[in-house]
Amino acid sequence: MTRGARTPLYRDPVYDGATDPTVVVDDDGTWWMLYTQRRADHPDPGPGVAWVHGSRVGVARSDDGLVWSYVGTLEPSADGLELTAGPPPEAVDCTHWAPELIRVGGGWRMYLTEIDGIPDRWEGHERRIVEYRSDDLRQFRRRGPIDLGSDRVIDAAVARIGDHWRMWFKDEAAGSITRTAVSEDLESWTPDGVAIGGRPHEGPFVFPLGDGYWMIVDEWRGMAVYRSHDAAHWRRQGSPDDVILGERHDATGVQVGRHGMVVVRGDVGLLFFFTHPAWNGVEIADADDVDSRRSAVFRAEVRVVDGVLCCTR
Repeated sequence: MTRGARTPLYRDPVYDGATDPTVVVDDDGTWWMLYTQRRADHPDPGPGVAWVHGSRVGVARSDDGLVWSYVGTLEPSADGLELTAGPPPEAVDCTHWAPELIRVGGGWRMYLTEIDGIPDRWEGHERRIVEYRSDDLRQFRRRGPIDLGSDRVIDAAVARIGDHWRMWFKDEAAGSITRTAVSEDLESWTPDGVAIGGRPHEGPFVFPLGDGYWMIVDEWRGMAVYRSHDAAHWRRQGSPDDVILGERHDATGVQVGRHGMVVVRGDVGLLFFFTHPAWNGVEIADADDVDSRRSAVFRAEVRVVDGVLCCTR
């Protein structure tokens, strides 16, 4: 099947609220997608933005990265989280957002945003990034929160850069910018200042392509692009107003790209992102109609052409 800009790659079959996708390929060649399972069309999610909270990590699998099948959710277990088939329970008491997966040796590490309870507003509650470890992407052992110098951190992205590891994350207490931390061994982290300031944003993701490193961040109007030679010092691509996936055409269902990540395959990056196909332009927090709340995962391609990261839906 040929997929166009209006054709979702994947929709969550439970609440139709797939967001914040992260995609990896295991040793057997199976593609795994972990994502925030927002409760977009839950019949009674609660007041305010409770529908954005109370989310589990949804899991889907694919043989080719194109056709995806829902597997289940990561549910609390004795020592962490366990992949459980079917929908999540009706009653939940915590919020899981924006999983990040990296391969380390023969296993996996997941960096998950956790929030206690099901808040009905954005402000006033702690957010933290918690590390889990897994051997098989089915059982995840909880290691605990990472001290990043703030109690309002979400959206971790982690990559090995030379002889050390670096984490990027959104700090809402600092004006919703991207801060960074470094680690020699993934056991302890040292905050390392601001990576990207300026206009508020979220969902940083860093990847190598061509002869440099690239960072994409979600500005809620498309994604800003930054380039670096060392993944520590960043320069924005284009002007302060330039973004990729910034097109919005209501008549055709094309909407701005939100919170994405890239799987690099040779000289091409596969950019997985989400959007709200029926978005009516209002702030998502104020989306009272279920259609505007619904979201889906799409895929685009990025390439480096004459030093510029170019994106094709």
